[in-house]
Amino acid sequence: MSKVKLSASDRKLLEALQDDVSLSQIELAERCGLSRTSVWRRMRELEEAGVIESRVALLNPEALGLQIHVLLSVSMVKHSDETRRAFEVHVENLPEVMECFSVSGERDYLLQIISRNMESYNEFLNTKILHHASVHSASSSFALRRVKYSTAVPF
Repeated sequence: MSKVKLSASDRKLLEALQDDVSLSQIELAERCGLSRTSVWRRMRELEEAGVIESRVALLNPEALGLQIHVLLSVSMVKHSDETRRAFEVHVENLPEVMECFSVSGERDYLLQIISRNMESYNEFLNTKILHHASVHSASSSFALRRVKYSTAVPF
């Protein structure tokens, strides 16, 4: 994907959307100094260019009873394309996995996991991660508190 050139009004529009996606086109137009039609057209162009991937509601995990946040480091049995693909397809289908990164260093993957409690996390770890044929080992780091959280991408 090539880098999209953003005008000053595009930047204002993207900042406003990252702040509050529920703003109306009229409110967005006022914030960006554009017409409502220009906002609608530019949003479509930015979506088509892949700059805007989706528009979502962010939920509060604690309000939903999800108390445990874990950074899980995973080592693979071997480093073949087949092994990696099998693991990646597997984690894509696990709702507890919020993010998964292939990483450099001692481990192969870093996963961000969210779970109701320690018991449910233990069950998840043992049945969904450690039992997978591609996994050699895993190491859990439990978040004590969130210091910063943002979904806004700096640009």
